[in-house]
Amino acid sequence: MAYWLIKTEPGSWSWQDQVEKGNEHWNGVRNYQASNYMKAMKLGDHAFFYHSVKEKSVVGIVEISREYYPDHTDESGRFGMVDVRTVKALNRPVSLAEIKAEKDLQEMALLKQSRLSVMPVTNAEWQIICKMGQTVPDV
Repeated sequence: MAYWLIKTEPGSWSWQDQVEKGNEHWNGVRNYQASNYMKAMKLGDHAFFYHSVKEKSVVGIVEISREYYPDHTDESGRFGMVDVRTVKALNRPVSLAEIKAEKDLQEMALLKQSRLSVMPVTNAEWQIICKMGQTVPDV
């Protein structure tokens, strides 16, 4: 299983929206590197659900429920999307400030490539953030 982090602006699509929907496509990604990461996602992979903008925190966990396919919102036909299923909320959101302060997370893509909306997370990073979020990592 691989791990990922997907970002969203809560005003556009929040964790609460995801929880209410349960399973939804993750569309609108228009960056080639982020798109390539989505192409690498496999069924059953897990991703942190990250609120960007004001909140800047990891708030939940989702599972990839459908692999990469064409994004119906992309008129150019160049980009695709995946579907994600709600797994669970973190027991305690983990803020960007906390992630930046953790010495073992200094190489995390979230800190190195902060503008990307989709990025990989290592197994070690996954375990650390789950612990910080007081959430059992094996979901």
